[in-house]
Amino acid sequence: MLKGYTLPRTPKGTSSLAPMPPWHYVGNCLAVEYEADSEAVRSFLPSGLDFHSSQCAAYFVEWQYATDAGEEYLDPARSQYRETIFLLSASYEGAPCSYCPFIWVDQDVSLMRGYAQGWPKQIGSTWITRSYDLPSVANPVVGPDGKFGATLAVKDRRLVEAVVTLREQTSQLPSPNFARAVNTRHFPELTAGRHERPAVYELVQLKSRDVLISPIWKGEAILQIFNHPYLELPDLRPVKVIAGYRFSCTLTVDDLVLLRDLREN
Repeated sequence: MLKGYTLPRTPKGTSSLAPMPPWHYVGNCLAVEYEADSEAVRSFLPSGLDFHSSQCAAYFVEWQYATDAGEEYLDPARSQYRETIFLLSASYEGAPCSYCPFIWVDQDVSLMRGYAQGWPKQIGSTWITRSYDLPSVANPVVGPDGKFGATLAVKDRRLVEAVVTLREQTSQLPSPNFARAVNTRHFPELTAGRHERPAVYELVQLKSRDVLISPIWKGEAILQIFNHPYLELPDLRPVKVIAGYRFSCTLTVDDLVLLRDLREN
């Protein structure tokens, strides 16, 4: 019998691209809150979600993960990755939530896990300023006047740049945030005559547990989204930048909530 949580399924099951959950994550996040054009935000929302506000957020994250079965972090090439996430403000049956129209990662393992959760992941190159435990001109402080940058490039084209200058601690996470985000799980049908009816098309809500958040630093931010020949992210470029944030977080993922089968529509 072939085994494995994802393809490829093999006799031992150890070759699957994404291992069996739970998946435990820890990461450093740089985030920018901003407002986009309201009609643009509205146009990206899937069936089942309603427009809540024009507020959006861009997240740049360095992650490290492990499973219950092994210390994957001892193999950094396997356990580490970086990603850029864009979130929109939405609501589901009157309750505020977030929705992700775009997300880029630099690891195929993360890409596969994301598809299982409904994250619309693509491959991209994210870089983020790091902070270390020693004083140096090369080391920004995680505190007042600390300056952090992040970039995203997709297929060798620079798509996003951000700079955050920290000023003070806050108790509020950036909004919208990715905890309990609502996504769409979509798997297309290739059989002739059924291309317009996907095999899987679901509205789902993420479930995280064992969530911990470090002290949150807030300040001013700059966010630029550049034109691209076919990606539609520039439609969601800022009309107003609100604030920037830096924090660390941990969470565990091993569950998902099915909200609606969108094929019924």
